[in-house]
Amino acid sequence: MGNKRRHRALAAAPLALALLAATGCESTPGAKTEPKAATPTSAASAVRAVAKVCAKPAAGPAKAPEGAVTVDPAVVGDLAAKTKSSPPHTTFWLRPGRHMLDPDRYAQVVPKEGDRYLGAPGAVLDGGRKNQYAFAGTARDVTIRYLTVQRFVAPPDEGVVNHDSADGWVIEHATIQDNSGAGLMAGARQQVRANCLRDNGQYGMNAYKAKGPLSGLVVEGNEIAGNNTGDWERRREGCGCTGGIKFWAVNGAEIRGNWVHDNRGTGLWADTNNNDFRIENNVLEDNDGAALIYETSYNAVIRNNTIRRNNWVEGRREADGGDTFPYATVYLSESGGEPRIKARTDKIEIYRNVLENNWSGITLWENADRFCNSPANTSSGDCTLLVPDTDRCAKPAIAKAPLYADCRWKTQRVDIHDNRFVLDTSVVKCTVKCDRMAVLANYGTYPDWSPYKGEGVAEAITGKQHNRWHDNVYLGPWKFVAHDPSQVLDFGQWQSTPYQQDAGSTLHLRAGG
Repeated sequence: MGNKRRHRALAAAPLALALLAATGCESTPGAKTEPKAATPTSAASAVRAVAKVCAKPAAGPAKAPEGAVTVDPAVVGDLAAKTKSSPPHTTFWLRPGRHMLDPDRYAQVVPKEGDRYLGAPGAVLDGGRKNQYAFAGTARDVTIRYLTVQRFVAPPDEGVVNHDSADGWVIEHATIQDNSGAGLMAGARQQVRANCLRDNGQYGMNAYKAKGPLSGLVVEGNEIAGNNTGDWERRREGCGCTGGIKFWAVNGAEIRGNWVHDNRGTGLWADTNNNDFRIENNVLEDNDGAALIYETSYNAVIRNNTIRRNNWVEGRREADGGDTFPYATVYLSESGGEPRIKARTDKIEIYRNVLENNWSGITLWENADRFCNSPANTSSGDCTLLVPDTDRCAKPAIAKAPLYADCRWKTQRVDIHDNRFVLDTSVVKCTVKCDRMAVLANYGTYPDWSPYKGEGVAEAITGKQHNRWHDNVYLGPWKFVAHDPSQVLDFGQWQSTPYQQDAGSTLHLRAGG
């Protein structure tokens, strides 16, 4: 979970992205006149490809499928009662209209294994601002399709649909809106496709499972918009408890083809021991905070995404407050590639993305004071995937191999290439601090027994942990931060010794607008 001192780490069809070389604009000294990199264009055409699910949801069956149990909206509690009295693997068809549960806060539907819930056109399950949960229990392989679920009042960090994070659920063509807490939770092998997850109080989805592994998650073709209406980061400063979607300890996820926009705070936020993510072909735009945070996590591919106009609210707020930290639109906090952890890649690779008119670009960050067993580790109680026993990370053993390396989450093996970064400051309406690309750490000071005091972590993330930018195209007045916030570089310095970043890349100062 995020806090200020670790700089808050702060919670459709594939896009048709063409390849284009930037041309015709003035470049800085040392930059080539023609870019070597093949990079995606400004993705105006991507607007046509986003998952515009909320405006026109897919309609469910107008008649009850053969063998289905019909649920009557005129009978309060009919859905829960018929679920209870029916055997597993029953299909329920909800008639058009507003379906209500009994007027008790704990009234809920508890499916049995393999149950299927299909909404007719206009079928709505409404919590009436009284019921906390819509669908709960531990039954596996439940399906919910074509149903609107709204106005439930789950407590903070809890969810309305699949409240208990049961495994194998399929949620498709549903509208989950105007609920408190999270619209839905996630279990292993859950498939979330073509849904409208909007205007929920905390998260569109909270991918968290208290017991057992959460693996094989698919989130595809959804519209995830306007979530965190409760503004929880302001109510619990530094809680790290918001986002369009928040992922916790998910091992293996496909996040593709979603339209993630206008969320209050972060769009997509993977926090604490996530691994093996593919985040591709999404449109992430107009979120108040970062489009994407990948925090204390491992091994990911982030590619072919269109990312624009994000972080204007949070980035501007911090800059106006005098903070010099490079708050980014794509923020990797203590996250990197780790070959010892099984995944489809052994690095974090960020490529073929378009980032256009966001507040800053990509920041790679490590907090030197944040490691297992440190009071500065706000993910309290958690340790890295390499050291399951937090208590091992203590003096004197932590000062020696292997614990010296393995007791901290490291931003390492990050490969950033073939992206297109566009900045027009007249669009973003900024003059300073919105133009940064960064790799840095703080000066280690805490606790007194820390073996990571001083500049060692900053030197490692900058020059020793195989973090690399190359073959990118920059349009606009970009600057670069290395080692610590005081080291603000121009493009020539960024490419030169000792940093030697962005080989094969080009910068065109005036091309951003």
